[in-house]
Amino acid sequence: MARPRKPLLSRDRIVDAARGLVDAEGLAALSTRRLAAELGVSGPSLYNHFRTKDQILEAVADSVSAQVDLSMFEDGRDWRSALHDWAVSYRAALTLHPNIVPVLARGPGRRPAGLRLADAMFGAMVDAGWPPAQATSIGALMRYFIMGSALGSFAGGFVDDETAYDPADYPHLGQAHLLAEHQELVDERAFEAGLRALLDGLEVQYARMAAARPA
Repeated sequence: MARPRKPLLSRDRIVDAARGLVDAEGLAALSTRRLAAELGVSGPSLYNHFRTKDQILEAVADSVSAQVDLSMFEDGRDWRSALHDWAVSYRAALTLHPNIVPVLARGPGRRPAGLRLADAMFGAMVDAGWPPAQATSIGALMRYFIMGSALGSFAGGFVDDETAYDPADYPHLGQAHLLAEHQELVDERAFEAGLRALLDGLEVQYARMAAARPA
């Protein structure tokens, strides 16, 4: 009986395995030797697809950017609704893969999905009437906010040990030990509150800009 053939090595297989390794163990765990072992191949075979580990990391980062929904910029939604829905989708993708956020935070560079993401958001804002310079600033501030929210959990930063919060030292943290238990809810509410405040501020700017335009 013929032995089953191993799946052919491809860029997609390498990226999927690298993303899984980074998700599970962090950026430091990724090496070409470790990745080759995970894939059951020799190290040099990876170089037929990627020249360096950094290229693999860039491809992993771009695969996460590709998970962000961009349809809201094409289906007629107003700019505020589109920004809101995009931010939610963006954060959801990053929340699934938080260990790759430091690579994404460097900017899109030459990554195709990252550039499509930036192009779609910027184009939609300009089409909505924002001047290009302000549309650029909006893209930057949204990225700061979304990536910051995905880098770590606020609620998860508090231990669930009530004795850690002696009221003599921390008179206002009597309930802090409960935060970790409700981590997802607390973090989601914080993200929505911050996003709503950010969009409210942009809406005020937009109204002022519209009012200042010559009739």
